[in-house]
Amino acid sequence: MVLAVDVGNSITTVGLFDGAGKLLFRSALETARNKTRDQCAIDLLGVFRLYGAHMETVDGAILSSVVPPLTAVFTQALTRLTGKTPMVVGPGIRTGLNIKAEIHNQLGSDIVASAVAAIAAYPSPIVMVDLGTATTASLVVGSVYEGCVIMPGLNLALEAMWSRADALPPISLECAAPVELLGRTTEEAMRSGALYGHAAMLDGVIDRMEAAAGSPVTVVATGGGAQRILRYCKRTIHYDADLVMRGLYQLHQKNSRKGRRI
Repeated sequence: MVLAVDVGNSITTVGLFDGAGKLLFRSALETARNKTRDQCAIDLLGVFRLYGAHMETVDGAILSSVVPPLTAVFTQALTRLTGKTPMVVGPGIRTGLNIKAEIHNQLGSDIVASAVAAIAAYPSPIVMVDLGTATTASLVVGSVYEGCVIMPGLNLALEAMWSRADALPPISLECAAPVELLGRTTEEAMRSGALYGHAAMLDGVIDRMEAAAGSPVTVVATGGGAQRILRYCKRTIHYDADLVMRGLYQLHQKNSRKGRRI
């Protein structure tokens, strides 16, 4: 079995794949930058117990991290738990992507994993959207990663607004019912502005990327904020919660001895 761990700025996602590449579970943990190796190992063991899985069945692990202080910590935790050094997404790993970037290692490892999975599952050209702490939109044509746009994430933008404007209160976006466009209170107006504004931003960026691609694009979205935003977008956007996890598994297979063609 292959254990995949994606350390994001806000959420750390853990997934376990069986020998056939089926995702057995996906779990989300809060990312805490001050955790030690042992605390991370305990968290991972807790996830395994929660889903009735056993760490001794893991014969390979892969780690993606956009939080540099935690990369070494999780590497050590995974090594301790599995007895094997995990594969870390970064320079030197085979991706199958032609990345158009001046400095390749500046591209987030989670975006690399998502692009690998998107290419395998969706028709090209692809606009790949990740809605997390930051919102990113990437254009992939064939196996070429053309580049991306990085924008403030939904919650980050809201926090910046109420922390700098004394008259605007903190608000929650945890609302199951659709939000009306025109708010009748300050809170309603802020909620509408955040959701419709973020959706309109995405629609506009996707339109421009489609024009740059020169043909209709397939749009796929992942990330913790995706389901909250996509209902307000005018574009047709496919939601894929497991995109990063599948990409990590595919990268592990591409770079492990078992996965390589001889």
